[in-house]
Amino acid sequence: MSSRIEQIIEEIEEYVDSCKFQPLSSTKIVVNKEELEELLRELRMKTPDEIKRYQKIISNKDAILADAQTKADAIMAEAQEKQAQMVQDNEVMQEAMKQANTLLEQTRQQAQEILDNATQDANNIRMSAISYTDDMLANLEQIMSHATETVGAKYNTFMSSLQSCYDIVTKNRQELSPQAGAASNYAAAALDEEDEEYEEEQ
Repeated sequence: MSSRIEQIIEEIEEYVDSCKFQPLSSTKIVVNKEELEELLRELRMKTPDEIKRYQKIISNKDAILADAQTKADAIMAEAQEKQAQMVQDNEVMQEAMKQANTLLEQTRQQAQEILDNATQDANNIRMSAISYTDDMLANLEQIMSHATETVGAKYNTFMSSLQSCYDIVTKNRQELSPQAGAASNYAAAALDEEDEEYEEEQ
């Protein structure tokens, strides 16, 4: 079953795919800012909980190993009790010792196998959790990068359109009055300077 954060990422991808392209463009799209921000806001809220969840899974490694050690110790204790009982009850002491030693060795191998399997399972859980968390953060990084590029492109398009309109107005005023045209040139220079400062900040 997928987590809520995976569902949100899928919803964002589906939303981006459903957006219409801007006129005369095959790469830029038109998005609903409020809808996209809502999805990103929920993603930011869910991310810490998701990371804590997988940190908890990783921390369970010690509990798995401790449980395996307890089971191994119990098996060893039972084997030692059987060994002592066999030595006491069996009239042929040497045969009893041989059987007890064989049982004890088998028990040691079984206990070691339990510990090895538990260690491998714990490490697999830890690596899976780390890998999943990294994939999740990589998807989040890609979404944020795409959003930043989209906002920058929209701003540049807006400024270009605004400058074009401003040039037309200035030209018309210059044709009507040379003094009004001089004032417009000063204002245009100020607008260009502000645009350059924004691009430098980006």
